[in-house]
Amino acid sequence: MLFSGEDIYKKVNILSGGERVRCMIARMMIRNANVMLLDTPTNHLDLESIQAFNNTLIKFKGNILMSSHDHEFIQTVCNRIIEIAPKGMIDKEMQYDDYISDEKLMNRRAELYREKLKPV
Repeated sequence: MLFSGEDIYKKVNILSGGERVRCMIARMMIRNANVMLLDTPTNHLDLESIQAFNNTLIKFKGNILMSSHDHEFIQTVCNRIIEIAPKGMIDKEMQYDDYISDEKLMNRRAELYREKLKPV
């Protein structure tokens, strides 16, 4: 399922990022996980590994909580955005492109990140 030929004898500590992701996906599928917590999951992955991972997450039946800087990955996988800011949070069920382009939400984000000026 994951490797072919001599690759099946590789030691875990020499697996590439993409190979590690494939192992994680296989483990998730075998265990019937219902929640995944991912921290920048596409870092250090090649395009082929990102696409395979993306397709698997789209089909995933459980909940995925993740942080990422990969715009395309977020747009295709996520349908709810929770942004935690210094002065509060925003929780919206919508596509990421709609979230970042919504004018009302832009103003709300500006309020949440604006620092109060101290009197001199």
